[in-house]
Order: sequence, then structure tokens, then C-alpha cells
Amino acid sequence: MSKIIAIANQKGGVGKTTTAINLAASLAALEFKTLVVDADPQANSTSGLGIDPKEVENSIYECMVEDINYQEVILETDIQYLHLIPSHIDLVGAEVEMVNLDNREEKMRKVLEQLSPVYDFIIIDCSPSLGLITVNALTAANSVIIPVQCEYFALEGLGKLLNTIKIIQERLNPELEIEGILLTMYDVRLRLSNMVVEDVQQHFQKMVFKTLIPRNIKLSEAPSFGVPALIHDAESKGAVSYLNLAREILENNGLLTPNPVAAEG
Repeated sequence: MSKIIAIANQKGGVGKTTTAINLAASLAALEFKTLVVDADPQANSTSGLGIDPKEVENSIYECMVEDINYQEVILETDIQYLHLIPSHIDLVGAEVEMVNLDNREEKMRKVLEQLSPVYDFIIIDCSPSLGLITVNALTAANSVIIPVQCEYFALEGLGKLLNTIKIIQERLNPELEIEGILLTMYDVRLRLSNMVVEDVQQHFQKMVFKTLIPRNIKLSEAPSFGVPALIHDAESKGAVSYLNLAREILENNGLLTPNPVAAEG
């Protein structure tokens, strides 16, 4: 059965999609069969993996609202072991259409339950909100990764997200765990970045991943080429950091013995 991980934070611009794409690509590079579920109407994970959202015929929207078979939706990517359930702008309307449906919070769970035996990991890229689609993702997931950028107001909104997770644990998904808080856009040269890292680590302690994701031009460039950083420049700090994150997650889940890749320079 697969490990289903939601990447969530209602604050925008914290690196959710970058994390979804590059973590999934890193897991696939380590030969774990991985599926990305793009649950954001902006469809950035879809385009970031080389698929034009305008050409998507069926998406996670059709799976959840129209009960289309997942086999008609899953797309292959250019990376072995990495598949995608795409998104498109129609997902914006899904929350309205689902309001009056029975068990509306569990629509995504029912889709992913069918896929769980097929993949080792399912990574859900959530939209920057705490709406019904994100609630669906957290209800379907085994755990959640919370990206937090190393900038001023880094912890803004984090309490609200943690409260939402607590409510979902109590009412919808008691097995949901926090996989970890991921510090992103880290710049070792900036005093502020180091202060944020220290504050978050002090406050959340073992909940924080050891891996830090640096502010890196290759991570920023890669989506414009429709590929993860690992394909764009495998030796870049960004690509190596996400490979380290994948290894840390595998180690935490007892799937890999410690052997971290060292980022250089």
C-alpha cells in the first residue's frame, strides 16, 4: 500500500508545488513508483511536469465529481516511475459542485484508495487555501508536509493550518500525521533566514525536517522547462536538497538506511 503525503499550507508562495514536483521526482529517481496528484486549480504541478493544462481532457476534478475511472486520467511523465493525475481550471468549480454531495470530504480518498496498491508514494499538491479540496486531500492522506519559507511572517497562518489538521484528525482521518515541517527558500547568507530556522526548530523541534531547501535559481528555472530540478540540473543545490529530503523521508519511514547525499558549494 502506498504512503499518501499531502503538501499543504494555505499561505501562497512557500514552495508547495516545487516540493511536490521535486520530492516526487527524487522518490522516482530512487526507483519508488510515485504518483503526483495535482489538486490545485492553478495546475502548476501539471505544467511543471511537462503537461499543458489546456490539453488535459480528464483531471482529478472528473475523478472526484464525475466518478471517471482513474485509468482514464493518469498520465506518464518523462521520468521513469513517475506518473501524474493532472489538474485544470475546472477544479475551481469542484468545491461548489461538491457542497451538496454525501461524504463530500472523502471523494479524493475513494479515488486514491484504488491507486494505493499500485504506487509506493502518492504526493498531493494542495491549493493555497483550506477549502474543500484541501480538506479532501488531508482526509485522503496518511501524512502532511508543511512547507514554511525562511522569510519574515514565516509562521503566519501556520497555527490555523495546524488547527485544521487537528479537526480533520478528530472528525475525518484519525490516522493523519504530520510528516514534517519543511523549511524552504533558505539563504545561509541572510541573518533573517538563520533566525527563522532557529525559531522554527526551537518551537517545533522534531517536527522539522533536518533537510533545508535553499533558495536556488535552478529550482526556479526548472518549471519553465516542464521538468523537475533533478532533470534540469542534477548537481544543483536544489536538486540535491530534494534528493536528501526524499532520503530523509524514506529513513523516517524505515524504507532506507541512512546514506545522505551531500550538497556541495
